[in-house]
Amino acid sequence: MRRFLCLLLGVALLAPPGVAAGDVTSGRDGIRGWTILSDSDAGDDQVIAAAKQYRVNHLQLSHDVVHDLREVREPARQAQVNRLTDLAHRSGVKEVAAWDHALYALTYYPAEYRTGPGGTIDLDNEKFWEWFRSDYRQMLDLVPNIDSIVLTFIETGARVENQHSEKLKTASEKLAYLVDQIATVLEERGMLLYLRTFGYYPEEMQRTIDAINLVKNTKVRVMAKAQPHDFFLTHPIDVTVKDIKRPVLIEYDTTGEYNGQGKIANAFVAEHADRLRYYKKLPNVIGYVGRTDRYRESRIVGTPTEINLYALKRASEGASNDLIYFEFAARKYGLLAAPHVARALKRSPEIITSSLYSLGSNTANHSRLDYDPYCSSYHRSVSGKWIDPPTTFVKHGVNKKFHYWIDVADHLSPPHCKTDGILRREAGYVLDKGWVTPGNHMTAPYLKDITVEKDHGVKLAEASLRDIETVRKFLRPNDYAQLKSYFERTVMTTKLHRSVAKAYFGYRIYIQEPSADLAKTIWEGLDEAKLIAAQVRAYPAPSTGEWNWVIDAAQADLYYTRISEGWDRYSNIKVPRP
Repeated sequence: MRRFLCLLLGVALLAPPGVAAGDVTSGRDGIRGWTILSDSDAGDDQVIAAAKQYRVNHLQLSHDVVHDLREVREPARQAQVNRLTDLAHRSGVKEVAAWDHALYALTYYPAEYRTGPGGTIDLDNEKFWEWFRSDYRQMLDLVPNIDSIVLTFIETGARVENQHSEKLKTASEKLAYLVDQIATVLEERGMLLYLRTFGYYPEEMQRTIDAINLVKNTKVRVMAKAQPHDFFLTHPIDVTVKDIKRPVLIEYDTTGEYNGQGKIANAFVAEHADRLRYYKKLPNVIGYVGRTDRYRESRIVGTPTEINLYALKRASEGASNDLIYFEFAARKYGLLAAPHVARALKRSPEIITSSLYSLGSNTANHSRLDYDPYCSSYHRSVSGKWIDPPTTFVKHGVNKKFHYWIDVADHLSPPHCKTDGILRREAGYVLDKGWVTPGNHMTAPYLKDITVEKDHGVKLAEASLRDIETVRKFLRPNDYAQLKSYFERTVMTTKLHRSVAKAYFGYRIYIQEPSADLAKTIWEGLDEAKLIAAQVRAYPAPSTGEWNWVIDAAQADLYYTRISEGWDRYSNIKVPRP
């Protein structure tokens, strides 16, 4: 029986990567999409070539390719959008979408239409909308082969909800009217329109849904993220999706914007596959789209992080999480190496949530080492906004239940983050209930829990690196080198976070109650940070992208200086070396 299973697997492995035997996709799961953010021509070509193997039928061009449609007036942008669109179509992608944001900056629009109070646009002036639609047609004429527009219509440029109107009484009415103008132009050309949902807090998300419900054009679709607000591993599913009365495309962050951006252990099979299985059951969900890079040369195609794209495809076909890990490892790295490689990759979620997260909250600024002064970690990005009751159970050797606000945010947050206005605006009830109170509340028990958690992340990263060393003889030289550097960077990252977290959070206690023992702990962290930072600088840099991995070494040095020489934010108190 065992020989038969091995033979069966071997036959399956003969299929092209990403294509499973008997691959069937039901009609309502018809969109299998990817999004390119990078303007690297060579990299984008590589992604489109791989898309064919995955049977991708929907491709979005966004961010550094085209973020606002007006950018296609630049000859270089226009040429790239047209070239990539044509290449994707020739490669079998049926639908190519370009991103846009509306409205643009107020100065983009002719002064003759900015006659409302304070120089705002008079939305009741039909001549403005005639100009607006004509302008949109002109932009579309420059990229004639794109099939769809993916539109962000909230919190953009001039913000239509802030413009003047006597007829459109609410922000939702203004937003919906704007959408209908664009939808009219697209419908003339047989093009589709996807509206991106977004909200920093539940009430804001609901306003977006309310605006969508007021859109009159029945052909407009929606694109929602797999989690509310933004791409955090500890955020729940987006419960608003089931209430949207339109076809919805679910967007997945397969590149790990806040979670390592593909440069360290970022194999999040369950994160993507489990969410997909939930959304797949909703009758209004029409498919998925996953991001392929985080700018420049950070594409995950051809790297271990490609497993996230593979997870979306195979989960949509019914594969289990364990099978996805093993299949990907076997196809990419060979059958003999597969068990150990799969095990190494499978530790990724726990490694990242022990290192780039602290007690259940992300404490990495777009994957960067930045505990202070980056405040979003302690209010805007707290998963407790979206969970009722706002509690989490942290394993990672800690094995405790925490209240996201009373425990985590109140103790870990720097004092200035509690009073910068964002918490009051986005989660005022937290302050009203006294869950977060002014001042520095970092204490020794929380430092102990953070240290235990960071130690756990280091141990797991080291175990994954050992797995790769174990199967070195079964790996092709290039594959071994790739996996080795992937997990060596992971080990250094986890150690850097452990050392800086000990020093930083320890310092926050020290400035309240100095002690020799605490000074010893802080200097253990600072000395390790200095050592690991030197190793990071000496290590071959990974591919370019938003997160410059090497810069974390400089960040560690900055914390060393702040804490050893006195941090002005904290009364210039120095920690003497014991």
